Amino acid sequence: MRDILNDLEDAEKADAPDPMVSAQKSMAANLPKRFYDHVTVEVVETGHAVMLDGKPVRTPARHILATPSAALTSLLAAEWGAQEERIDPRTMPLTRLVNTALDGVAQDVSAVVEDMLRFASNDMLFYRAPSPVELVERQRLKWDPILDHFETSAGVRFELTEGVMHITQSDHTLDTLRGLMADIADPIEAAALHTITTLTGSALLALAMRRKVCSGEQAWELAHLDEDWNIAQWGEDEEAARRRAVRWQDMKAACQALEPESN
Repeated sequence: MRDILNDLEDAEKADAPDPMVSAQKSMAANLPKRFYDHVTVEVVETGHAVMLDGKPVRTPARHILATPSAALTSLLAAEWGAQEERIDPRTMPLTRLVNTALDGVAQDVSAVVEDMLRFASNDMLFYRAPSPVELVERQRLKWDPILDHFETSAGVRFELTEGVMHITQSDHTLDTLRGLMADIADPIEAAALHTITTLTGSALLALAMRRKVCSGEQAWELAHLDEDWNIAQWGEDEEAARRRAVRWQDMKAACQALEPESN
């Protein structure tokens, strides 16, 4: 079977943010054609694998697209089954995430966790609006419970600031957060948590999801609290809304990777 996932990545890189209709049509025409009829899940040595007409899908680095979870692999298979005449990577966020986990994260999970810690040291939830009072109060009501959970359960105390000037957290706080991440060893979980961290700007929201403090939908809402407040005041920008919808698909895929049985 030809390496279709390399083709998918090349096609995705060709996507341009500007609405250039002719270029987008050209890109769509160059996407690989669907060449299989049946998508199944089968048990292999590395877990549960996605099979196309009985042959395993492989990642760009030639790993078999397999996970330890039958439920997660079924979600992957659903993405492949949903492809129509051509295979469009933009509609396969979970496949892209698992590819990243198997090909990259698995080589050094600790480096991904350390990057999450860097996010946590400068977490979005630490930076509060100085005004207006309605937004200040909304941040306090919505964001403080997340911080309170870690302060109560882990004994940390976070430093907060108004505006965007950098604020430094104590060594004790950072060491405690590092300890909370120490048991992140599965590459798919690490990839999902890192994706949530980068999409929301908050490692604490990712950790809160892992600890069942909030759901993926709640974390997404908290991450966009300021943006939603501005939309309520001034209206929504169409292009910004489109970009947010694309990011939400990646967020949902990360949530599925964390809890496939609930989807």
